[in-house]
Amino acid sequence: MVGLDDARGVLYPARLPSFHRELAAPHLAGVVRWFWVPRWQLPEGAASRQELLPFPASNLVVEPDGVSLYGPTTRGSYRELRGSGWAVGALLRPAGLGSLCADPWNVRDTAVPFVAPDLHQKVMDSMGADETAARDAAVGAFAAWAAEHMVPDEAGLLANAMEDLISADRTVVRVDQVARHLGVSTRTVQRLARRYIGLSPAAVIRRYRLQEAAQRLRLDPSTSIAQAAADLGYADHAHLDADFRKVLGLAPSSYRRTVQ
Repeated sequence: MVGLDDARGVLYPARLPSFHRELAAPHLAGVVRWFWVPRWQLPEGAASRQELLPFPASNLVVEPDGVSLYGPTTRGSYRELRGSGWAVGALLRPAGLGSLCADPWNVRDTAVPFVAPDLHQKVMDSMGADETAARDAAVGAFAAWAAEHMVPDEAGLLANAMEDLISADRTVVRVDQVARHLGVSTRTVQRLARRYIGLSPAAVIRRYRLQEAAQRLRLDPSTSIAQAAADLGYADHAHLDADFRKVLGLAPSSYRRTVQ
């Protein structure tokens, strides 16, 4: 399972602004993985480019100008921060996304406005000057809203189990393996991924494996790219290289050099 200290989605952790994650309470664990709160204050004219390899999931995000649903991505992404600001987001479980969006496939690689004026107002009211108190109040307000508005269904909970399996088991590299573990058909796995994640199951598998490869290259200089590819189920070094280039736009060797 994805843990609170899981940094697989962050390509350059040292570049993050003040950033807090908080696991969702047990009664919300079926719909929200964690809440996250970044705050930043940069000198005039300065910018901080935050580069990510996002989890194969969506985020519901409250910012000063409104609430947005950020859909799943098919490639790496970035955000350039300037001035001062904050956001309060929730990394959604598949069942949570399914309760808010009828067709996640249509929000891939984009952010769409999400109508939740009560959520926006309550979070805005919480974000005072004291960072810790504001963060706790904002997360509490978001959690209360989620408990009222996000109700998982049975198929969504099965999609959660699918995601947990893929994220935790490195030996799972094919869709038929997922189906066998869950005791369902391959077609069912495909429908679950599309309806509750917005990506194909193969894309979900590749994303978790690619995240792990990037983390391995970042944290363990002694691991060769070929070894990382073999350990994570890639057919060979060339397949990992192609995946890196397609999603991130650079080779594994180039990423390793830039992150050291």
